[in-house]
Amino acid sequence: MVDLGGLGDKAKEFASSDKGEQVSDGALDRASDAADSATGGKFDDKIDGARDAADDKIGD
Repeated sequence: MVDLGGLGDKAKEFASSDKGEQVSDGALDRASDAADSATGGKFDDKIDGARDAADDKIGD
């Protein structure tokens, strides 16, 4: 079996690193762009707010 005991800690460390911040920002940007495109920009303010809230939870 695989030992997953330290995996959560490693994920938290990566997310708080500069590289992790870049990766998460890029993923959130792509997701919000896709949502904007799918809705024709109709909910741009709400999507941007959700993107920023998710970034606050994930990032620094």
